[in-house]
Amino acid sequence: MNTTVLTIAAIFGITAIVLGAFGAHAFKKLISSEKLTSFEVGVRYQMYSALVLLMIGFQLDFSHYSERLAIYGIISGTLLFSGSIYFLSFSEYWKTNLKFLGPITPLGGLLMIIGWTSLLISFL
Repeated sequence: MNTTVLTIAAIFGITAIVLGAFGAHAFKKLISSEKLTSFEVGVRYQMYSALVLLMIGFQLDFSHYSERLAIYGIISGTLLFSGSIYFLSFSEYWKTNLKFLGPITPLGGLLMIIGWTSLLISFL
């Protein structure tokens, strides 16, 4: 059991639920339906990450490189992927040009893919 990973999993889960609730109610009035759809993708992937971190936080001992790489990839990838989507979803509402965050989203996705692939390797 790794309490750091479990703590991050809980934080990801809590914030995903809170952001999802705001997205389903309050944010509908603030951002376009297209932006809201993107926002919901960020929330969904954040929750996927919370759940997998919760499971592997209890199961893995993180003694192997692939297990540690899985954690780093999933955590950093989620922060970049979901975080950039959240900010980009509100760029019009804030009247701020955040297009520089556009390339951050696929980079976060790539890190999540690396994390999940490393997790698979750790099982083999």
